[in-house]
Amino acid sequence: MSQFQRMMAELPYHSDEETRKMMMRSRELLYEFNNLHPTETERKQEILKDLLGKTGEKFYIEAPFHCDYGCNIEVGENFYSNYNLTVLDCNKVKIGNNVLIAPNVTITAAGHPVHPDARKKYEYGIPVTIGDDVWIGACVVINPGVTIGSGSVIGAGSVVTKDIPENVVAFGNPCRVYREITPEEKHFYYKDRVFDVDDYL
Repeated sequence: MSQFQRMMAELPYHSDEETRKMMMRSRELLYEFNNLHPTETERKQEILKDLLGKTGEKFYIEAPFHCDYGCNIEVGENFYSNYNLTVLDCNKVKIGNNVLIAPNVTITAAGHPVHPDARKKYEYGIPVTIGDDVWIGACVVINPGVTIGSGSVIGAGSVVTKDIPENVVAFGNPCRVYREITPEEKHFYYKDRVFDVDDYL
């Protein structure tokens, strides 16, 4: 197996010429993307479609954006990420439809062994999955192997080390479920503030 194949098989691997070339291609595309004029939206989307493994038809990522390979990232329809998204995609990072990501979020499928002797040579990648209709708050870190269930909200500043079920509010370090999201909450846009529009219902 090549080192890239080992990486994708969730086995310990180390960087080699193939993985370095792949990462350099990603860095070159990201350099162009992150330095384009704000009005060059078509070129930005072209770069992202070339870089990412899979996208919906409608998606948007604010610059700057950083990732390792790009080809291991899949985003669904109506995906939006704010500034400074970092994705260490040393394995699959799958993101569903209608997902919102706030500024300064890190999603990492990459990890290193705990023991220093092993860490000198090897690393690993474990997939991350984010379901549909998820909102990730600012400055969240999502660790390797995590699945976040559809409809859930991850509060700002959280460090997500374990799976989060569907349709809950979760936050903290480590991130824990605080409560379920109720049907009645569709009437409120912030705490106890009621919507003065109903065109989305």
